[in-house]
Amino acid sequence: MADKLPAGLFEAAYWYEGLKERTNDTFMPLYFDKHRILVLKGGGGSGKSIFAGQKILERVTTEPNHRWLVCRKVAKTLRESCFQQLKDQAYELYPNEVKFIPRGKGSDMYILFENGSEIIFAGLDDVEKLKSIYNITGVWIEEASEITEADFNQLDIRLRTEFPFYLQMILTFNPISIQHWLKRRFFDRYDPRVRTHESTYKDNRFLIPESRKTLESFKDTDEYYYQVYCLGMWGTSGRTVFDGRAISRRLQELKAPESTGLFEYGYDGLRISDIRLTADSSGCTRIYKVPEAGAPYVIGADTAGEGSDFFVAHVMDNRTGEQVAVLRGQFDEDVFAHQLYCLGRYYNTALIGIETNFSTYPVMELERLGYPKQYVRETIDDYTHKPKQSYGFLTNGKTRPVIIAELIKAAREDIGSINDETTLLEMLSFVRNPENLRPEAEPGAHDDCVMALAITQHIRPQQEYISEPSEGQGRKWTKSMWEDYENASNAEREMLIKKWGRPMR
Repeated sequence: MADKLPAGLFEAAYWYEGLKERTNDTFMPLYFDKHRILVLKGGGGSGKSIFAGQKILERVTTEPNHRWLVCRKVAKTLRESCFQQLKDQAYELYPNEVKFIPRGKGSDMYILFENGSEIIFAGLDDVEKLKSIYNITGVWIEEASEITEADFNQLDIRLRTEFPFYLQMILTFNPISIQHWLKRRFFDRYDPRVRTHESTYKDNRFLIPESRKTLESFKDTDEYYYQVYCLGMWGTSGRTVFDGRAISRRLQELKAPESTGLFEYGYDGLRISDIRLTADSSGCTRIYKVPEAGAPYVIGADTAGEGSDFFVAHVMDNRTGEQVAVLRGQFDEDVFAHQLYCLGRYYNTALIGIETNFSTYPVMELERLGYPKQYVRETIDDYTHKPKQSYGFLTNGKTRPVIIAELIKAAREDIGSINDETTLLEMLSFVRNPENLRPEAEPGAHDDCVMALAITQHIRPQQEYISEPSEGQGRKWTKSMWEDYENASNAEREMLIKKWGRPMR
């Protein structure tokens, strides 16, 4: 068939097959990617650096007058890494296109091509060398986790020359800390200029068996090292409060949510009605298990306060302790309260406990809307100095260590009950402060999901379990059951009687 193709198409097909022969499948689409920033995250032995070199050489040999800058944080590390790699690749794959490569350990590092393109090498610590490099058409930053965000910004600014082909920055790195600026900037938010890609040694069909065997040996000798440095997962630099190895294993087992979306509803200014969960891939609610009829659920919520950007709520099946849904987003307080109301109703009118440290508005809004099941704590009245009951959970110096200890115990006993990736990643970066041993998020990391889950775990005992009655059997109804009945329509009341049995006075 190939011999029947027009000459141009035959050459293109031959060229493409040549790329496939020397490129791992996971990287093939990236040859044609034109995003300004291409971020290649991967574990050791994934082949990401080899691919970066191949793409650069493919471009500089087919697009005239390139000036590619290849850099690392420290200049002296370039000669035996990127420079040696690109020299070898150029001589092997493009020997006829190479015009000149300096020889000798003390020589400058650059590669010239017959079409006028060149590749220049410089460390970010070599300021004078960088100042002399102009009209840059592409940048490859190897071991990008070594550089600062300020370093990256300077390079991004310099990549702005007039050029008939697209400009691109390629970043390659092994992940280190979950709090690293690379994760925050490129993986935690959407940027239309950026494409991210993740790979492991398992994607590299060119990896020699001995190297593969060495990498896999870490499963038994150092599981955490294996997860971070071999599988390319984000790690942590501090002493984790939770079991980091167990969390890493759980992250590998996770399944996608059953659905993602947000609640839509009718609202007349007084009450919410006609609640419906609408599918939306960018929605704030992730459903891992839909509610079971008659099952008891609890919801713990953390409100956005100082140093926090997110409102978070977890839904937990109170029979098993399993996390079945997560509400997480950046909202106005009223929007959060309304979504929380809908979430609670969706999960069989779940018991809701909201942190009240920074604001009591969500608690008061649920009360105004007539939500019947809020967590109640005992407080002291400021005027009478007598005990009184208040809605919501107060996190302070006494309650915080308790709820975190409870969550640590629950996670140790059953890490498989946590289904949400964001929650697990926060747990991985929840460490003990080395100065005061206080468990807290690493600098730059969030703890909204952790604290909301700890509240959820803590408030479970306040919810009364309801078992299915035998047919015709009555039951003594609890106060909350009577409240649900009073707030229900006639049709809903019949359903409640069928579920609970007729009340025994």
